[in-house]
Amino acid sequence: MSENTTPRLLDNQLCFAFYSASKKFNHFYQDALKPFHLTYPQYITMLALWETSPMTVRELGDHLNLDSGTLTPLLKRLEKQGWITRTRSDQDERQVNVDVTPFAAAQRDEVYARVNDCVDLLSLDGIDYNQFLDQIREVMTELDGISNDHLIGAKMS
Repeated sequence: MSENTTPRLLDNQLCFAFYSASKKFNHFYQDALKPFHLTYPQYITMLALWETSPMTVRELGDHLNLDSGTLTPLLKRLEKQGWITRTRSDQDERQVNVDVTPFAAAQRDEVYARVNDCVDLLSLDGIDYNQFLDQIREVMTELDGISNDHLIGAKMS
């Protein structure tokens, strides 16, 4: 059994820092996206589609790390609001292709400008944005590399 039983206080937990930052970013983006009636999950969906479109629902879900139970209702709302179209593939009826509408294409630069203006309000003094992003990606890669077996083994040792 591991002797590493020293408690790490909540405010010193890396997971809590990521969780809290994520909540704050979601709220921050919610305010920035209000004029477009987009939620944060809808915004990241549109970002993916503006970068690569059309995409299948499966490709989009994989890219955004969203399951179909979350993605399908989100796509239905985006379609109803005029941001996307969903069409069945001619080659495989089981696949649904998602594409941006002319309305979404016309709104893209305005959305980018609004969000970028808001992000510029963050004073990340002394922090290199790209380096910080790389460090966060490193943490995600490390987490991807840790399987449940490793976690169970760590508890048992």
